[in-house]
Amino acid sequence: MDQAKVDQEKANVMSTEAEAKRAEADAQRYQAIGTSGVSQSQIDLSATRARSSSANVKAARNKQLAAESQVTLDQASIETAAAEVKRSEAAVRQAELDLSYTQVKVHESGYVTRKTVEAGSYVQPGQALLAIVPRDLWVVANFKETQLTHMRPGQPVTVRVDAYPHLKLTGHVDSIQSGAGARFSLFPPENATGNYIKVLQRVPVKIVFNNSSGSGSTFTLGPGMSVEPKVRVR
Repeated sequence: MDQAKVDQEKANVMSTEAEAKRAEADAQRYQAIGTSGVSQSQIDLSATRARSSSANVKAARNKQLAAESQVTLDQASIETAAAEVKRSEAAVRQAELDLSYTQVKVHESGYVTRKTVEAGSYVQPGQALLAIVPRDLWVVANFKETQLTHMRPGQPVTVRVDAYPHLKLTGHVDSIQSGAGARFSLFPPENATGNYIKVLQRVPVKIVFNNSSGSGSTFTLGPGMSVEPKVRVR
């Protein structure tokens, strides 16, 4: 709208300039003729019209400059508003990011244990909040290394739980660790003494339950419980 006003003021300037040129030409013509051809009042009137037209030209140009200045101000206001919009959008994105930090998501569903945090508590980076026991359970059995001679992944396993003597679960060998469990402990043994004593090592074997027999839907099963697995190797 302001640009249209600028165009209108430009047209007014051109119109007043044309009117001023015509008035100036009339004044010069009357001055050249003198009182012998026209009256003195006509000469004075033409001069007055020329001065008035010149003043109108200046006024029209001032209006044009004012309209152009308003357009410049409007453009600056638009740029300021656009910058404010970007700042607000950045604030919204930061608020959404901060909100996402209030949600702690796990990669799988399970049971919450050892919860050490309550609603409204402040937590620090790296602070343990709770433990998740997954729904899909498995057994890590530490067999003697002499028991692994014929043991292979895929062999059937029966598992009895000490807490439920009459419960019999079925599964299969999933994998056998490549190394004794003691070697990967926090303080592995160093047999560097002068006397060599052979120590029978135990190797972790992962046993996976068949279907959902170890899901714990009927019986309470969880980490740390004692079980007795039997692997059928032949």
